Amino acid sequence: MSPVATKLLTAEEFVERHGGDHVELIDGEVMELPIAMFPHGVIANRFGRYLGNFVEEHNLGWTTSNDTFVLTRRDPDRVRGADVAFWSFQRVPAGPMPNGLVQLPPELVAEVRSPSDRWTTVMKKVLEYSDAGVNVVVVFDPQTSSALVYRPDELQQVFHNGDDLVFPDILPGFSMVLSTLFRDVAR
Repeated sequence: MSPVATKLLTAEEFVERHGGDHVELIDGEVMELPIAMFPHGVIANRFGRYLGNFVEEHNLGWTTSNDTFVLTRRDPDRVRGADVAFWSFQRVPAGPMPNGLVQLPPELVAEVRSPSDRWTTVMKKVLEYSDAGVNVVVVFDPQTSSALVYRPDELQQVFHNGDDLVFPDILPGFSMVLSTLFRDVAR
């Protein structure tokens, strides 16, 4: 008996069928995501609020959260769910909010590392976002109260608990004390 070939979904089919589901598209196949634990949600929310407030105050673009779909590859298609993302108005113009899959990558994606996330898996995701055209990928690690910042073709930057997290290349003037994200997080 020969195996039955599964029809791979395109990014657009995936979004149409699974918009609102807690899933990602990996090489045309739907993969379920684990539900985030409380600290993960708090850290993502805190960063999203700080970033979103800055972006809105300066009328710079769109900030999203809650595993918003990000197209990372075509043929076979991949769509990831970013914990927090920022698209400037240069990439996604002001006006009516886009409905459906945004074709261009965000300038910034932030992911919160869960205790169950292996570093090899996290790094694959970082590389995937970078290869898709994301300028800055931030990984928040609650276990070490640190932020690892990745840019294509550069060494990673490590920000520790008391440092000011900044992104002068894409968000001049943005600054937040990293300890505000990790306040009250058990390690």
